[in-house]
Amino acid sequence: MENDSKILVEEKDNWAKKSNVAKAKKFQTSFGNDLDVLYTPADILEIDYSKDLGFPGQFPFTRGVYPLMYRQRPWDIRQYAGFGSPEDTNHRWKKLLSHGQRSLSLACDLSTQLGYDSDDPEIEDEVGRVGCAIDSLRDMEILFEGLPMNRLPTSFNMNSQAALILAMYIATAEKYGVKPSELSGTMANDILTEYVTRGTWIFPPKPSLRLATDVAEYCTKYMPRFYPFNLRGVLFCEAGGEISQEVGYLFSNACTHVEDLVSRGLEIDEFASKISFFFIVGTRIFEHVAKIRAARRLWARIIKERFGAKEEASMRMRCTVMHQASEFAAIEPELNLVRGAYGALAGALAGCQAMWLPAIDEHFAIPTEKTSRLAIMTQQVLIEETDALGTVDPLGGSYFIERLTSEIEKKIQERMKEVEKFGGSMEAIENGTLQKILADRAYRIQKEIEAGKRTVVGVNKYRVEERVKDMHFHEANPTALHIQIKRIKEVRAERDSASVSKSLEKLRKAAMGQENLMPYLIDATKAYATIGEVNQVLKEVFGEFREPVNI
Repeated sequence: MENDSKILVEEKDNWAKKSNVAKAKKFQTSFGNDLDVLYTPADILEIDYSKDLGFPGQFPFTRGVYPLMYRQRPWDIRQYAGFGSPEDTNHRWKKLLSHGQRSLSLACDLSTQLGYDSDDPEIEDEVGRVGCAIDSLRDMEILFEGLPMNRLPTSFNMNSQAALILAMYIATAEKYGVKPSELSGTMANDILTEYVTRGTWIFPPKPSLRLATDVAEYCTKYMPRFYPFNLRGVLFCEAGGEISQEVGYLFSNACTHVEDLVSRGLEIDEFASKISFFFIVGTRIFEHVAKIRAARRLWARIIKERFGAKEEASMRMRCTVMHQASEFAAIEPELNLVRGAYGALAGALAGCQAMWLPAIDEHFAIPTEKTSRLAIMTQQVLIEETDALGTVDPLGGSYFIERLTSEIEKKIQERMKEVEKFGGSMEAIENGTLQKILADRAYRIQKEIEAGKRTVVGVNKYRVEERVKDMHFHEANPTALHIQIKRIKEVRAERDSASVSKSLEKLRKAAMGQENLMPYLIDATKAYATIGEVNQVLKEVFGEFREPVNI
């Protein structure tokens, strides 16, 4: 075998010289590795099929987390939706369900994500603009009115408010006769990533980690169908990171969450199967396919070898994918649908469990009904009209894909070691190290686009000036703020103020100790305490985070 590989290397070298490969255009991966013009069996000699690839549904799950994959069931089509008042979002959700979506995904406005009530003058300009406004249990009740909560998985893109939104979700379900054990879906609950990327944090990292662990511990004990973590690598990429940073930094955060749960006395096999991930896909099709295959293999080994899991279900890395919205452009917006289709193909070839394809205008505003429908139908064409679902891991065995998968896995491990050198995820966040790394790279990418070194078709290359026109964006409901202010006043007038005060005081005392705060948040929610009131109590106990200036 060794002699055969040497002969093959020599033959490739001779071919390369005759073909003038040295003069060919150079290509690199997003993480800086050179791409060869051609790959052969000599490039994957170190791969042991049984150990490194195996069969779908078997450790290390490189080729897929389930044996039959899409032959049994296609991925779950998801569409992120939420805007204006709960009535607006409830209406949009029902529209999406009528178009073939099988689950829900909630977008909340910035006031909700940052723990403000809609009538707070600090945030009034943001109410209902980039998501749905939620102030109290009353809003959540309206949001789910007429929807079968026990049969409809719901994903919440919520981090700093994950515990409180989950409490409202549980309380709402009980109002409609649904037990917590019957609820299914996911909660992002990825606050550590939030510090490095979007910035919708409130409390310092340590108490925030406590709240995230409270959510996971509660779900482990009482909500077997609900995934308490949907850890979001997408945010690292949207903040400027490349794919090895996306997965490496995310896995470092994930290990921090796992360690915190284990420190509470939970066994790894009690909760590991309920950790899910959310990754970017995009126009670099093969790179993203290899990334997800590498991530599956590495996560399985981490959970088994580092944390001692025994159950195969604990080692399966289930993931949702989303096309990288920052690749979308306001110029020639129709091309965003083309870009999205390439990203969707990457997700399918990689073997994702769910897919969210942003609408062509989603990077800039809440999608319109038309653009949302096109995004869903793009996935439906992929499912119904192509052969992407016919074979499990169709790119498996490709010399290029297998070599790239191994390279990416090694690079991810390097990124995780990098975080360890920084002192671990918590310290790297608290001192701003990871924030600076991503910000610097985002700046470099933008300068490359402006200089024409990084091509964006229709923007800095092949641009047709007479075709440049403004996109037609979703228009925010101008009455959303008034609706929310009116409702929050009604809630405060109708609720039992003594019950609210009592529940908030119990929450305060529990926050000063070490108890799981979920039962106290549920009680406060049922008393119709508002998001702003609950967060004010927690701010008084935990304090607020101030991002370090790291120059």
